[in-house]
Amino acid sequence: MSIPEKIQREVASLRKAINHHNKLYHALDNPEIPDSDYDSLVERLENLEREYGLLSDSSPSLSVGSAPLNKFAEVKHQIPMLSLDKVFEEEGLRNFSKRINKLLDTDKQVTYSCEPKIDGIAVSLFYKDGELKQASTRGDGKTGEDITHNVLGVTCIPKSIKMKKTKSQLEVRGEIFLSKLDFNEINDKARKEGQKLFVNPRNTAAGTIRQLDPERAAKVPLQMFCYGVGVNQGFSLPENLGEIFDELKKLGFPVNKDIKTASGIEGCVNYCLDLHSRRDLLDYEIDGAVIKVDSLISQSMIGENIKAPRWAIAYKFPAEEKITKVLDVEFQVGRTGTITPVARLEPVFVGGVTVSNTTLHNMDEIQRLGLSIGDEVIVRRAGDVIPKVVRVVGSKKKRETTSIATPSHCPVCKSPIEKDGAVLIRCTGGSLCSAQRKEMLKHFASRSALNIEGLGNKLIEQFVDEGLIKDAADIFKLNSSVLIQMDRLGKKSAENLLASIDKSKNTTLPKFIYALGIREVGEATAQALAYRYPDIDDLLRATVEDLESIQDIGPTVSSNIVAFFSDVSNLDLIKRLTEVGVVWPVKSITSSSILAGKTVVLTGTLESLSRQEAKDRLLAIGAKVSGSVSKNTDFVVAGPGAGSKLTKASELGVKTFDEQEFLTLLSQ
Repeated sequence: MSIPEKIQREVASLRKAINHHNKLYHALDNPEIPDSDYDSLVERLENLEREYGLLSDSSPSLSVGSAPLNKFAEVKHQIPMLSLDKVFEEEGLRNFSKRINKLLDTDKQVTYSCEPKIDGIAVSLFYKDGELKQASTRGDGKTGEDITHNVLGVTCIPKSIKMKKTKSQLEVRGEIFLSKLDFNEINDKARKEGQKLFVNPRNTAAGTIRQLDPERAAKVPLQMFCYGVGVNQGFSLPENLGEIFDELKKLGFPVNKDIKTASGIEGCVNYCLDLHSRRDLLDYEIDGAVIKVDSLISQSMIGENIKAPRWAIAYKFPAEEKITKVLDVEFQVGRTGTITPVARLEPVFVGGVTVSNTTLHNMDEIQRLGLSIGDEVIVRRAGDVIPKVVRVVGSKKKRETTSIATPSHCPVCKSPIEKDGAVLIRCTGGSLCSAQRKEMLKHFASRSALNIEGLGNKLIEQFVDEGLIKDAADIFKLNSSVLIQMDRLGKKSAENLLASIDKSKNTTLPKFIYALGIREVGEATAQALAYRYPDIDDLLRATVEDLESIQDIGPTVSSNIVAFFSDVSNLDLIKRLTEVGVVWPVKSITSSSILAGKTVVLTGTLESLSRQEAKDRLLAIGAKVSGSVSKNTDFVVAGPGAGSKLTKASELGVKTFDEQEFLTLLSQ
């Protein structure tokens, strides 16, 4: 068969690109492209090689990892550390099951072992006579790198195990990784010290474990999960993976609690779907699930090919990173005047949604990324997390780019811009800036503030644009004759909105303080202020020194509060709001509950209360509600589905309550 020259050139180009990315990912721990783009390159190459008969032994489609670097001693694997074939849809799992049944010549349901696919670095741990003698990376599958000096500093890896026989050997294989929490703490520290930030947990773990300096490596809290056994001489192990993992746990090896067995492939499909739904709750990065035939005897019968075992498959989750292009950068004005750069992107489907824009946070972030308009960038979106630009694709950087300059004037009202602190820039127009007015009003009407149902963002923007509302007090002056003329409102909608506005007049002092939109005063701070000053007139007279005596309120927030109440226009707004009927019960917020004054974290699903209702109840008794568990957390309320936060609470020894215990405490 004559092979078109075009196809030959594409195959050659694909092989060169894949080899390049293999070295960057496996050897240098510095990938340029997301895993999903790499998988697409390999899939395209495999299809072309199969269609045109171009497969050769040197093709990277058959390779495992990358050759070891010269700076490490080489370790020959007695049993190759193979890669895994991949599927990306449920149907791929079902086709895998059909092949397994055919190879085993059975119509019966096969039992599978299912486990999370950890996004880390594969390692081999070799024990001789119970002592850890050598640790190595996978390398190219046949030869890895000696990393014993660094693995000895990983506290969760046992340095010795009990073995019944002398002259025994046991090789345990696993994935070394860095937790999300530890990764964020490392980057937070680096950010404060002005050091370069790490890209992701996987690269950080891989770079650490391949450090030449073991003391530096030991400072990074690496972890490991076992996923199998290689060499085994003189050690009695069960004949299925599920029981092998139980034995490894008894020996002191860390085994993932989410490893499950499933009867038949539909059980595996359900496992993958459930794992994907909990992905963001896990405190470690995963990019899919691994499905293995549970029986070792069956594994031996099925065998392997040059690259991967036939008895296992990796089910890859939808991509959370994709490459796209920055089309433009616009500057948005927030409620307090903060100006934020926003990237307009060439639309890309990532993390289950189409992303066309994302915040760039500030000009320092743009400089850190080295970003210009026209650059190709990697965009990441995990679960419900706001998409972010991870980095510029350096090898694809084009000349036709435009630098991004710091604006000198507000893009909306043209007022001068001032610098606020080290990185923020702010519009000086205040309430004269229509963008700030709109955001102030959106905040005032939001659920956590006065909760004016039906007064959405689009309607607020329309009210401001048409001059019907200038500040929050004007909301309560709206009437049906004005509302029914609006494009977005009919008679019934107008009546419902007016009823909601009237209902919102009866609020609480914490919600009212929060609704005012004082810079850096969130719900917890508003609650603390109301707790200290149940009479708002006392709050209006408070000094910076008075406010700093309140726990968790520092000099910056205190200064912001005093500045707000020193502004005549803000005092006038408060007066006019009370004149139109905005009221709250005047009483001291006290409670005998042990939760009062404590920091509480909510996790999982509560059946009797919504998350917001639970939060409101806690704030009402003077508790502080936090979104993350730390050493400063006093209590954790855990409902069904609690994940990494509950695990962290257990590790830190934080007291936890179930829903019933929580409700009992609230009623005290």
